[in-house]
Amino acid sequence: MSKTTLAAPVLVVDDDDAVRAAIGMLLRASDVPYRAYPGAREFLDAAPWNEGACLVLDVKMPVMSGIDLLKELRARGIRLPVIVMTGHGDVPMAVAAMKLGAYDFIEKPFDEGHLLGLIKDAAAAGALAQTREAERTAAASRVASLTPREREVFELVTAGKLNKVIAYDLGLSARTVEIHRARVMEKTGARSLSELVRIKVALEADAEG
Repeated sequence: MSKTTLAAPVLVVDDDDAVRAAIGMLLRASDVPYRAYPGAREFLDAAPWNEGACLVLDVKMPVMSGIDLLKELRARGIRLPVIVMTGHGDVPMAVAAMKLGAYDFIEKPFDEGHLLGLIKDAAAAGALAQTREAERTAAASRVASLTPREREVFELVTAGKLNKVIAYDLGLSARTVEIHRARVMEKTGARSLSELVRIKVALEADAEG
């Protein structure tokens, strides 16, 4: 069995002791760190999501179902990738979980290789989402430091307008626009027009999200 290297632990929530043990053995054999919880309440009390690579979650549990846990996580703004485990007759529940933003679902009894593949893919998707979120936060902070006039120049530059056009639109001299543009580049940390556009794209993605 090939190794699936993850730095962050996989989080497992299932009330079935045997299932938790089986997943634990599978992950240990693949050198994947993990933490297991017997129920949704225990998971919420531990609050491990900021350290987890992804969550492997059983949908059908007493006290608090996997669906209810997923709703709670989404209500808290937690975007941890979730792989839902479901019995053959619980596929509609898995579909409901997907509508709540679950990454994917797998039916029990599951194929070990398939589960490991899903974990790897979900963890990668989660890492990418975290990177993009960090980029959006950094972009927003940098752009927030711009003066109103610099923000106008930023918007027009990233819209593809030339300095002379910007000067005409804003009623400024071309030299003044050059100065504002240089300050925009300095404050945002952009070393090129393409980096400045990337910051703009990150801001737009944040607004859409």
